[in-house]
Amino acid sequence: MKPKIHIKKGDTVKVIAGNEKGAEGKVLFVYPEKRRALVEGINMVSKHTKPNAANPQGGIVKKEASIHVSNLMVLDAKGSPTRVGRKLEGDKLVRYSKKTGEEIK
Repeated sequence: MKPKIHIKKGDTVKVIAGNEKGAEGKVLFVYPEKRRALVEGINMVSKHTKPNAANPQGGIVKKEASIHVSNLMVLDAKGSPTRVGRKLEGDKLVRYSKKTGEEIK
């Protein structure tokens, strides 16, 4: 069973702790088992690569590393960070902003 995580792929999030505090980005991938997420432009690391077909020269490539979900907060439609709640609407479970009460799409 996958653990429940308050963020999903495609969400816009704000970093609330760590070196990247205050930065915002879009979630590219979520690793529920590790409780980590990959966020666009956040936690950039340098990776040394051997020459290959895609990169014939090889060298150092900058890429995103995962960040723990406890350091991320979802941004609502207005762009302010909010906690996420879940409620049943009909037979569907929807996420909503605890700050404004609006549904998070």
